[in-house]
Amino acid sequence: MTSSFAPVFDALRLQVLQRDWLSSNQIVFREADGVSVVDTGYVSHAQQTLALVDIARAGAPLTRILNTHLHSDHCGGNQALQARFPHVLTWVPQAAFAKVRAWDEEQLTYRLTGQRCLPFRVDHALQDGQAIDLGGHGWQVHAMGGHDPDAVVFFEPRHRVLISGDALWRNKVAVIFPELDGEEGFAPALQALDRIEALDPAIVIPGHGEPFGEVSDALAISRSRLRKLQAQPALHARHALRVLMVFHLMEHRSRPEQAVCEWMADSPMAHRATVQRLLQDEPLSMAHKILQSLVDDGVVQRTGAQVALVA
Repeated sequence: MTSSFAPVFDALRLQVLQRDWLSSNQIVFREADGVSVVDTGYVSHAQQTLALVDIARAGAPLTRILNTHLHSDHCGGNQALQARFPHVLTWVPQAAFAKVRAWDEEQLTYRLTGQRCLPFRVDHALQDGQAIDLGGHGWQVHAMGGHDPDAVVFFEPRHRVLISGDALWRNKVAVIFPELDGEEGFAPALQALDRIEALDPAIVIPGHGEPFGEVSDALAISRSRLRKLQAQPALHARHALRVLMVFHLMEHRSRPEQAVCEWMADSPMAHRATVQRLLQDEPLSMAHKILQSLVDDGVVQRTGAQVALVA
């Protein structure tokens, strides 16, 4: 974490637990009656999430879980934290509230992405325009579509700190999942960037990677990449499959190459009508091409019949 942000984070009574690209970051707030945590990582890292939150809370009870959105790498630790702290209250975006209550894995995208998330309960909904107290400071809730149409971000206007989830990263853009279902996603993603720009944050705590202050640069990079993907939807579909394959290898480490390709070929994503129309390829052949592109780019290493991410 950039040390120059420490005074601001101390004033806001928050701590950033920076994770990797399998689990999202966690942001822990010290409250008068306990601690709150924003986002909880992926399910296979749940024990590590528990350990990190235990250190951060320093014996104080966990009173609230808040999720920027419900992709599996942001809420996969919810169930484990709820089991550890039975009285914790869980807040999710209003647009996703009923989906969790019904535990609809299709609507929650877990079936689409081939990722796991254990069911958890929800207690309250985060609504666009709502004010919420975190760490004794007033934070605004803003809806941010695009990557996930149900997502929200949190903004503290006095210190101009944004908890962006996956709406804004420093040097990357997230997959725009609605586009893979043939729905509009790029326009909402670009509108989300406009809305972030209007908030004028000085510091961004992203869902992945370290906090940053080069907000105008990040916005420019995101806009440029989103417009490129918008102009080349087949490129976006390939990008999405690459991201999902990398995520799969992060979770499973080394795997037989054929098993990885068969997993992707069998995934709902590979059979989405939009993906098949854009890439015009049989699923298993498409999976082998995606894997080969990752090998060619030095992201994945092939050793005999095994493949693994390059460290």
